[in-house]
Amino acid sequence: MASGVLVTSAAHAAWPERPVTLIVPYAPGGITDVMARLTAEVLREKFHQTFIVQNEAGAGGIIGAANAARAKPDGYTLFFGPIALLTLSPLTSKVNYDPEKDFVPVSIVASTSFVVTINDSFPAKTLSEFIAEVKKKPGAYSYASAGVGSTTHAASLLFLKSAGLDMVHVPYRGVAPAFTDLIAGNVQMTSASPVELKPHLNNPKIRPLGISSKERSQHLPDVPVIAETVASPYVATHNGILAPRQTPQDIVDMISQEVVAAVKTKEFSDKLLQVGFEPFGSTPAEMAATIAADREGWLAVKTEVAAATQ
Repeated sequence: MASGVLVTSAAHAAWPERPVTLIVPYAPGGITDVMARLTAEVLREKFHQTFIVQNEAGAGGIIGAANAARAKPDGYTLFFGPIALLTLSPLTSKVNYDPEKDFVPVSIVASTSFVVTINDSFPAKTLSEFIAEVKKKPGAYSYASAGVGSTTHAASLLFLKSAGLDMVHVPYRGVAPAFTDLIAGNVQMTSASPVELKPHLNNPKIRPLGISSKERSQHLPDVPVIAETVASPYVATHNGILAPRQTPQDIVDMISQEVVAAVKTKEFSDKLLQVGFEPFGSTPAEMAATIAADREGWLAVKTEVAAATQ
């Protein structure tokens, strides 16, 4: 199917004939917002139409997701955000949308995994040494997260459960204060994305030990995959485009094709890598499979996350 204006089989009308809105469920300036704006620019060039990034923050992304779910399914309102709002958020919060029925997968643009990072004063140089030390003193050490029920919290829980570790959770209002206390030595560990770790990489007070990806990250080539040390599931934050259910499939397919084509270009993939993302690019079916796998992964710590959020 050619790039540019699409003639839909359902409505026999050109799409897009007017600006398309991408709802981002977070405030401007965050990693999801940055990725959405990069993607909007690509789509604008491909479809010769304006793609507007509309920030609708609140309730950890739930408000924006709910507004997108209720939008008219005509292809002019899309959702750009992490699939965790469909897979993890329903385990931690009351959501006013059906995470399995209210959205149509379009394409994952990029992803980012979680890096187990410790304070440099901790008596461990490798992930295996860290696991061994924590096992000696159950409950004696603490880990930081960006908040109860956040992806950093759940990712840490998955790692700790896989390794059979007992650590005390210390939640913060975001990743920045969590790193502040990790650097100060007030907590011993956190799990954060390479994007969030990037500003601190040259700080000698912290040490990344393992990443939850399937293979080593281009951003941290010397950091081993957690699964090289302990059987632990692949965990990542996948950001991409979803559409309200009943959005015409030809529009969904057209957008997906353009996202996949863009991710394959050096210009766009380099922009994503520069910010700290791992370029992805997926068909609707591949995104659906990733959502299903992500949901299954978080279910492994459903009980622990639910207990922490009560």
